[in-house]
Amino acid sequence: MLNVPHDLYTSEQIRQLENIAINEHNLSASVLMSRAGRAGLDSLKRHWPHTERILILCGTGNNGGDGFELARQAATGDYCVMVMQVGDESKLTPTAQAARDALIATGTEIQRFKDKLPSTDIIVDALIGTGLNREVTDDFKAIIKVINHNKHSPVLSLDLPSGLHADTGNVLGAAVKATITISFIGLNKGIFTGDGPNYSGKTCFDSLDIPSIIYKRLTPIAQRVSLEKDGARLAPRERTGHKGLYGHLLIIGGDHGMPGAARLAAEAGARVGSGLTSIATRTIHEPLLNLARPELMCHGIENADDLVPLLRPTNAITIGPGLGQSAWGNSLFQKAIETNKPIVVDADALNLLSKSPQHHDHWVLTPHPGEAARLLDCSSSEVQSDRFTAVRELQSRYGGIAVLKGSGSLIHNGEAPTRLSSWGNPGMGSGGMGDVLAGVIGGLLAQGFPLMDAACVGVTLHGMAADKAAEQDGERGMLAMDLLPHLRHLANLIY
Repeated sequence: MLNVPHDLYTSEQIRQLENIAINEHNLSASVLMSRAGRAGLDSLKRHWPHTERILILCGTGNNGGDGFELARQAATGDYCVMVMQVGDESKLTPTAQAARDALIATGTEIQRFKDKLPSTDIIVDALIGTGLNREVTDDFKAIIKVINHNKHSPVLSLDLPSGLHADTGNVLGAAVKATITISFIGLNKGIFTGDGPNYSGKTCFDSLDIPSIIYKRLTPIAQRVSLEKDGARLAPRERTGHKGLYGHLLIIGGDHGMPGAARLAAEAGARVGSGLTSIATRTIHEPLLNLARPELMCHGIENADDLVPLLRPTNAITIGPGLGQSAWGNSLFQKAIETNKPIVVDADALNLLSKSPQHHDHWVLTPHPGEAARLLDCSSSEVQSDRFTAVRELQSRYGGIAVLKGSGSLIHNGEAPTRLSSWGNPGMGSGGMGDVLAGVIGGLLAQGFPLMDAACVGVTLHGMAADKAAEQDGERGMLAMDLLPHLRHLANLIY
């Protein structure tokens, strides 16, 4: 068993890797299936060492064959093995049929699914696998519902939770909610975004010992962000460092009734290391914003001309938190993007952009699915139906770096691979979280991070901080301010 890699692939790319292994490296499909069965059984033993009864549910494709192989190998050990066939067995692939025959030769009886499952310690899902491209129906849908209603037995899914689209992470009618998913040869990108994280549980990986040189033949479609690899600019500072070396971040926002959003963004930028942090906001908010955080420099701005002297000394800008969509906010937005300085465009600035589209290379856009839908002139459900396509379209249409927030946040700069951050949790579903992220990315830009590095590291620090906050006090009731102490801590942990 290998550590979970960072490279993510489409289902077609994984088939290509498998075909290269078979056609060019003297590996047969049956050998790979046997290895998949062994890897699944090893994972089961590792995570549930006291298991005695195993129920393996097998479909008609090679995923079902992996299940038959796991069952055959378990049957030779000290397990009570129960196997159920789902689907027309006459449609079994030749390799899966051979695995089924080998299982029957051990004396194991294969049952048909009717309407319920027998009592078991573990359920192994080997029903459908990665080839699914239409909604699940008939017995497959029925058994998936039975699996998910079962609250007593954990579920190990082989390769992919059955019913989940391997490339988009969408549920196709119904999908197995796995406790653990073990992927083979390559990681499907759909496991890590959209509905994928909600259905895949803990993700494990096994390469099935295919030669590592094979992976050099394909460029992964996506790659998970790793602070160990991407956070080099978070190295310890020189002893002679001073605030002038760490940049000046300007936050623009805080229209009437919304000063807190600007304050959250500003403090987040300061907590990840911006040397100086200023806020341009409504005049009425100026004396209030830094009462609890006097390190922030606050300026009352009532028109775009007042913004000009604040723009000159700044190294990076975050605009949008609490900005509103009035003439005031729009004039500040237009003035800010004229500077060509690195800029994070968030919240209401994104809504303003959707009304007057522009293309620039000096910004990072940070929409959630609803904002992305407005930018792309579609529905949020269409965005969520294929998040990888949506983030690429955002970048192509508007330029710079596109960050599509959500479960499995995506970052794209117009080149492959798209980056993905798998950190974060549902506790982040509260007001102000996006303002914190916009401030974090702005703070990194102020320190000289290139746009893509700032986006990747910022999204990951943000998600990791939320995970630390959830670990400490739970997800429910998490507030954006709860992330701030963890942001500072994580930004100093890389080396």
